[in-house]
Amino acid sequence: MRKLVAVIGCLVLSQYSVAQQRLTLSDAINMALQKSLDIQLAKNNVNISEISDDMGFAGGLPTINATINDNEQVVSINQEFSEPSRNAKRPGVGSNNLFAGITATMVLYNGSRIISTRKRLEELKGLNQQLLLVQIQNTIAAVSTGYYDVVRQQELLKTIRQSIEASRNRLEILTIRKESGLANQADLLQAEIDLNALEQTLQNQQLVIDQTKTNLLNLIWMQPTDAAVLIQDTIVVNKNLRLDSIRKNMVANPSVQAASQQIKVNEWLEKETAALRHPTLRANTGYNFSSVKSAAGFALLNQSFGPFIGLNLGIPLYNGGVNKKQQQIASINTRNARLQYDNALFDLEIGVVQTYQAYQSNLLQYQTQIKNFRLSAELLELVLARFSLGQSTIVDVRQAQASYETEGFRLVNLSYAAKVAEIELNRIAGKLLP
Repeated sequence: MRKLVAVIGCLVLSQYSVAQQRLTLSDAINMALQKSLDIQLAKNNVNISEISDDMGFAGGLPTINATINDNEQVVSINQEFSEPSRNAKRPGVGSNNLFAGITATMVLYNGSRIISTRKRLEELKGLNQQLLLVQIQNTIAAVSTGYYDVVRQQELLKTIRQSIEASRNRLEILTIRKESGLANQADLLQAEIDLNALEQTLQNQQLVIDQTKTNLLNLIWMQPTDAAVLIQDTIVVNKNLRLDSIRKNMVANPSVQAASQQIKVNEWLEKETAALRHPTLRANTGYNFSSVKSAAGFALLNQSFGPFIGLNLGIPLYNGGVNKKQQQIASINTRNARLQYDNALFDLEIGVVQTYQAYQSNLLQYQTQIKNFRLSAELLELVLARFSLGQSTIVDVRQAQASYETEGFRLVNLSYAAKVAEIELNRIAGKLLP
């Protein structure tokens, strides 16, 4: 019977997969990594932080500005001197004021604020890189879980098909018996009802598979109408994960690293804010050119030009205590970042222990469940054989069949649960990176 079911299953699968696109786990992960908008946003944040990580952005490089100002005006002049002969009174006199200059300014000292800003930008770049790794890991974990969920639903479908085959055998035996006058109409009708119910269960399970595939396509940013996907895979669980090894690698988890980077960012921001209370010394240098022309008046032409150099010292005396309060707020944010780091590490500690406990329990149950499923399959075959010989009742067949379905579903669900736990443990250990 098993060989016949396998042949029928292969034929149905081959016809169904003609127009389908085969999808492997690595294909699904690659598609998700390439198309995920969340990952693209995280990459953009990394690019922004890389651009911002610059000495000029931190204010450590000189600024150079060029200025040109040219004013043409018409004025009325009325000038009186001690010598009346020098007096001038003329309306509508044209004049031109031209000023051009280039100025360079550089901060010499501002309480190490430039250094603090530059360090903060470096740590911010590292923070965004870790957040990108967090998003990549989360995407891989979600796609892997969704992929194996499809595999699980397909395995459940196989169990239902096996049960349908058993129901068909039962119906054939009862039909032969009815024709021979050895079975009643009630048993025959009940067998048909049971078969129809399993056919409906098969259709519902196929719907679940289709919807699970749609969820997977959504995770890999692929439109459900683009192509039907064919997944031919099995759930294989890594049985060699060790709790001590996972906990050692847990510190390298990108989410933990991101929390650690956030502490450093806030520490430098605190120093940067504290520098606002220090004096600022700037050096200025440049070259100016000034020309004033007038058609009448005391001076017809006045020009000046040449370089200049100077220092500018700004001392913050009082601004309502704003700088002090900003430093206090920055200090609180640093403490909050440390608390968030401790909280993230504590949550991971709890999560890894609980997940590992579930992983171990599922593996142990899975080993036992393999035996139970084999026994239930043998029992079903035995009861069907005895039923064909008239040594078992229809109730015995239905019970054996229900037991086969229950054990089959439990076996598949245990393997899936163990696989999900494995994926989560690898995510916590930071081992899901491509």
